[in-house]
Amino acid sequence: MGSEKDFQQELFDFWKRHQLPEGVGVLVALSGGGDSVALLHSLRQFAPRFSLHLQAAHLDHAIRDESARDVDFVKRLCRQLDVPLTVERLDVPQLARERGQGLEEAGRELRREFLQGTARRQDCSLIALGHHRGDQAETLLMRLVRGSGLTGLAAMRPCSGPFIRPLLTISRYQIEDYLAAGGYDYVEDASNNDLSYTRNRIRHQLLPELARLNPRLEENLAGLSCRIAAEEDFWRQEVARALEAVRRVQGGELWLDRPALLALHPALRARVLRQALCEVRGDLHGLGAVHIEALEKLLTAAAPQAEIHLPKAWAARRYERLWLRDAPPKPATPFSIQVAGPGEVALPGGGVLRFSLEAQTQGESPEAVEFPAEAAPFPLTVRSFRPGDRFHPRNAPGSRKLKKYFIDARVEREIRCSVPLVEGRQILWVAGLARCHQWQCGEGSGPVLRVVLQPF
Repeated sequence: MGSEKDFQQELFDFWKRHQLPEGVGVLVALSGGGDSVALLHSLRQFAPRFSLHLQAAHLDHAIRDESARDVDFVKRLCRQLDVPLTVERLDVPQLARERGQGLEEAGRELRREFLQGTARRQDCSLIALGHHRGDQAETLLMRLVRGSGLTGLAAMRPCSGPFIRPLLTISRYQIEDYLAAGGYDYVEDASNNDLSYTRNRIRHQLLPELARLNPRLEENLAGLSCRIAAEEDFWRQEVARALEAVRRVQGGELWLDRPALLALHPALRARVLRQALCEVRGDLHGLGAVHIEALEKLLTAAAPQAEIHLPKAWAARRYERLWLRDAPPKPATPFSIQVAGPGEVALPGGGVLRFSLEAQTQGESPEAVEFPAEAAPFPLTVRSFRPGDRFHPRNAPGSRKLKKYFIDARVEREIRCSVPLVEGRQILWVAGLARCHQWQCGEGSGPVLRVVLQPF
């Protein structure tokens, strides 16, 4: 296949297969290379069949000396074809340094941002990219080499948001035949032969070597990506259901139920973890199978509390929950507040402690404790946990380190430093958790110091 008729049929089938709209604006990403030139010519010939309104966009990356030549070429081509063109120049090397990215990654992101911005301004619903079957095979191998999971091996989708790839089932040789048959000029990008780029090494070295074992390798790899993509569409539905079932939102933070996660099939669990990370990060760039494996180890390790740092994310196991954030939480600020007499004390983490003197006992609860007034005279102190603190919980055989008490009570690390401690002669109350063993009030005892925790 390489004739104009074949290309038109391929575009027609593509439009119908993916149920793309008629009468809309289509922005063609035009580099000036053979792939994008073939895409522009074929879409221009095809556009009347579906009443499409074509525009073109070219981004000058300011990387190559001949980039000005490319700009002149796409301008001449669009004038000849009467296709409106948007050109922009960005210093990609400089922006890559500012973003802390490699040249390839920064170039991809900036190009995508440029195309999406241009499409919005030009009222184009679709953005057409010139990727072909060879690009798909290269992408699969590149992701495989980098340790991608199955989701990544779906490679490029024919349709992804506003982006469409009408030539994804067409080979490079078919595109070359089409260009030759139509007498269409294009520019050669010398960087496509630069073996310092991973993709070029795969294209010029790895793929030809593998093709000696199977001449239809490119076709088979592209077909594999297509089948994986279909299966991933199924998995996406299952993942959404499973994630909703294990999700535990607390204070706007994303927590996952550990027992519920461990009950999932490992294949589904890995995808749920990946999607949860996507939610907290905003994307999946830079994440690979090794990072999901690290989360799995965090879930199954013996340590009930542990944490790991991931690219643009932080994960922590807190007993039977998994906590996911885009960055580690800031440690709580230590505090110490003197209480001179009855009244309210505002707590740094929110809520208040109310101190009152009562004629007789009113009864205790998890949020209220009482002591004989003479056993706990003012001034008192409300403070945060300190290393080395000891505490004698009610009905316990003796005092113990408060840290050990927190561990046994499964109080998470981030909570420990925000729990108010009411202190007199010793720690009287770990507010909301346990009172001390000493100085319990009996019937008819009084006067009584009553302390009540009012959460925020």
